[in-house]
Amino acid sequence: MLAFARETKLMETTFVQTPSAPEADYRNRIWTVAEEIPFAGHPSLGTAVAVALARGEDEVTYHQQTLAGIQEVTVSRAGDRARASVLQTRADTGPELDPAAVMAAAGLTAADAHPELPPQRVSTGLPALIAPVADRAAVSRARPDVPAIAALGQGVVNFYLCHIDADAKTARARSFPSLDVESEDPATGSAAGPLGLYAHDRLGLDTLEVTQGVELGRPSRLLARIEDGRVRVGGDVVVLVTGTLRLP
Repeated sequence: MLAFARETKLMETTFVQTPSAPEADYRNRIWTVAEEIPFAGHPSLGTAVAVALARGEDEVTYHQQTLAGIQEVTVSRAGDRARASVLQTRADTGPELDPAAVMAAAGLTAADAHPELPPQRVSTGLPALIAPVADRAAVSRARPDVPAIAALGQGVVNFYLCHIDADAKTARARSFPSLDVESEDPATGSAAGPLGLYAHDRLGLDTLEVTQGVELGRPSRLLARIEDGRVRVGGDVVVLVTGTLRLP
């Protein structure tokens, strides 16, 4: 599976298998070009739509099994276009980090850090470092230092630099990896979920619309909504390619 993921060179590659948990509809194993990861948002949505397409189901709720547990995924499909969402598991909220060190890892200064929203590790299955800035322009100015991001520790996989507009209930974000072999992600559901929880805990927001990928020329829109203390993240899914692969 790792060899195949490296061959595709995509942000994530998933493999659908028979579940071992009786309450699950399928098992979803998710790989980057470096390793298997316990959970990811967009691979959950895309895989659910692929399963619905293969099974001929248009309106359906699945329970997928990942290394992080069981997640509910809903699909509403019309041909090759769909809307999907995943109800993420609230794993844990970690410690706050030093704002100056976090900003430096993004190529910014301590003055760019938000004065009232500290950087914090939050996980819904895959640890993300939520790093709010005071000015939205700082999100675009950032130049990540991957070794410095890795040196922050805390088991962080996604460094999620963001600006939150509490009044508009929106955020602008970028997701930087902690491994040199990976690259900036244009859309990161497993980080938008933790950001939604962070905004709920600190700002009382029940919904948050996250824009990401603008700097890559691949803008995306992620919708996060709080449900009974957990966060549901959803968006549009489009089937681009179907086919058969023959492996030696």
